[in-house]
Amino acid sequence: MDIKIKVKNLRVFFHKQEALKGITINVARNMITGFMGPAGSGKSTLISTINRMIDFEDNIKIEGNIYIDDVDILDGSINPVSLRRQVGTVFAVPIPLQRSIFENIAYGPRLKGINDKAELHRIVADSLKKAFLWDEVKDRLDISANKLSGGQQQRLCLARTLALKPEIILLDEPCSGLDPISTAKIEEALNELKREYTIILVSNNTKQIARITDYSAFFYLGELIEYGTTEKIFTNPTQKKTEDYISGKFG
Repeated sequence: MDIKIKVKNLRVFFHKQEALKGITINVARNMITGFMGPAGSGKSTLISTINRMIDFEDNIKIEGNIYIDDVDILDGSINPVSLRRQVGTVFAVPIPLQRSIFENIAYGPRLKGINDKAELHRIVADSLKKAFLWDEVKDRLDISANKLSGGQQQRLCLARTLALKPEIILLDEPCSGLDPISTAKIEEALNELKREYTIILVSNNTKQIARITDYSAFFYLGELIEYGTTEKIFTNPTQKKTEDYISGKFG
């Protein structure tokens, strides 16, 4: 396994309550790794620690290490804003900017100082193509992003993330409110994107994890119960809790 992210003995406390209990996991480069488990298992806490969004929470205590390419991103010298350019995030509910489709994508590059029109058009087109949205919107880039369907808005948010040229993409339940067609388009996009990006997909949909991921991790009550190739986890899990969860006995 070519490792992109190493999590070592990670413990996270909210108001003295332990949300992550000594998590150690390696995430493979240019693969899709699925994080699954019932609500409250720690999946979202883990990705919010990887992208340092957890910094915005009150009364947090973090112990352990997270290395991206052997750099500990929990070190105090790391700039979290720069880190979040390296680690893009797509959330469960798409939140487009109150702007046109074009400006939704161009907004981030403009903040980075890119103002050349031709370059911005290239970035917008490339990002929308990678998110499998270009063919649907290429003739109406000047309309409000709010006029897009929910599935299109989610792919727009993915394109907006890609425009910042991250190395890692974190997706937290990106298909939870979407219809099967929209879900299939996002899954198709992710299968293509893993050639260039390291992807972590958080999902309560075990069928989606089985369909699209290369590696799967099962979390329960803040603990990592089992981790391995998706084929192994879904055909021959070693832990009964894992087997019970993926067979639908709880969750």
